[in-house]
Amino acid sequence: MAKRPAHPNKEIEKAIVYAEKNGWVYKDSGKSAHAWGRLLCPLHTREGHKMSIWSTPRNTFNHAKQIKRLVENCQHDASEEK
Repeated sequence: MAKRPAHPNKEIEKAIVYAEKNGWVYKDSGKSAHAWGRLLCPLHTREGHKMSIWSTPRNTFNHAKQIKRLVENCQHDASEEK
């Protein structure tokens, strides 16, 4: 598995690392012009949470807080996957 690229903003990168430590997975955004990538919660089904990670959000501090908040509020874990 290829290593994920580091996000150019250090606050957002810290939030992504936090998400990964909590079981979230990075996915490349493909040809999306605006998204740097996506985070998927441990429940890899339609019911699982997803979040786009922007490469240049208007407020990087708030975007990092949004990532952390979604991870903290997610009640899914990998054992729920069917």
